[in-house]
Amino acid sequence: MQFIDKVKLKLKAGNGGNGLVAFKREKYNPLGGPTGGDGGNGGSIIFKVDTNKSTLLDLRFSKMIRAEDGENGKTNNMYGASRDDVVIKVPLGTIVKDLDSDEIVADLNTLESQEVICQGGKGGKGNFHFKSSRNNAPDYATLGTPGQERNVLVELKLLADVGLVGLPSVGKSTLLSVVSNARPEIADYPFTTLKPQLGMVKVGDSSFVMADLPGLIEGASEGKGLGHEFLKHIERCSLIIHVLDMSHDDPINDYEVINEELKKYPGNLADRPQIVLANKMDMDNAADNLEKFRAKYPDLEIFETITLINEGLDPVLYRAKDMLKELPQFPLYDPNKAEKKVVYTYEEPEPFEIFNEGNGIWRVQGEKVERLFRNTNFKDDDSILRFSRALSRMKLDEALREKGCKNGDQVFIQDYSFDFMDDDEDE
Repeated sequence: MQFIDKVKLKLKAGNGGNGLVAFKREKYNPLGGPTGGDGGNGGSIIFKVDTNKSTLLDLRFSKMIRAEDGENGKTNNMYGASRDDVVIKVPLGTIVKDLDSDEIVADLNTLESQEVICQGGKGGKGNFHFKSSRNNAPDYATLGTPGQERNVLVELKLLADVGLVGLPSVGKSTLLSVVSNARPEIADYPFTTLKPQLGMVKVGDSSFVMADLPGLIEGASEGKGLGHEFLKHIERCSLIIHVLDMSHDDPINDYEVINEELKKYPGNLADRPQIVLANKMDMDNAADNLEKFRAKYPDLEIFETITLINEGLDPVLYRAKDMLKELPQFPLYDPNKAEKKVVYTYEEPEPFEIFNEGNGIWRVQGEKVERLFRNTNFKDDDSILRFSRALSRMKLDEALREKGCKNGDQVFIQDYSFDFMDDDEDE
């Protein structure tokens, strides 16, 4: 299966259905009361963890995902149908980032995780709701609210307790294959591992998840080799096992190169606790290299292993198990304090903005005031009165006056215009 861990999507939740204007029609009551029903709610877009998925491959060609709009209201006070939510199933460890705000709107890091990414619009109210003692036959209804839209980056950051790091072909894949049921591709050439591999490691009466990541090279943190794409998968690991090929020409340099790349990567991954694994100890010059390594780093705890034949691995695994008991799960790194987990809550937008277009012409824009405009029947005096009162509560007159709007200037809200009447100026 192809490993896809990053996808850009455009999401659009369904709009709410419009409320209906309708009246009861009977033989002896041709102008009966209002019977317009409410519109249905639009479908939301929800991301949910599915443990059967390990890649974002299903989303690779889904450039646009939409939920259905709610049905308009019906006669006889019947509601329009609300639409089902669109549930997008993703692997554990998926994050969803809003590309416009650069905020993480979902971090799906538990088996039960699910988040509403785009909220469906609410259905409008039918004219039945507006019946009153003053108006027994209201001929207006409200429109449904629009569904939320987002441009998002969906990214998989693996959830593993232990991450294996090291130069290519040091034995990381062999280690994972020996201690777990994972079956990564293994060969003695660079970049055998082209995608992260996860394995469940059982140690005594407990277990933990180990991730084998593609081999790093010098410059990986700047995008060289494969490291730039896969260093992110270490971000959640509590513990790093640093695998060294002790038969290599200069294991000390290998060790320092990898740690330097971890240090340069955002989040300072070099601060994570490490277990150093000296591998291929059966090879020529491995013992001499290990002696030099210990002399350079006398305080490091080093485990000698031959992963190919499962020699020396039990002490490593038990040490990892003991360390994990004391270590927290690390949160996602926050570059420039921009990438952060936020819980979506609806915030009422600013009611309006005012623009001076010159020659005594002003334009008022804003989601709230434009929604009020769309929900107003300008053929009905009561509806116009409610519209005027709502603008007054928003203090639109005061705001226009402060901007310099004069008595008799023309003010536009979408394609509707009215003359500004400044009572204070008359005085």
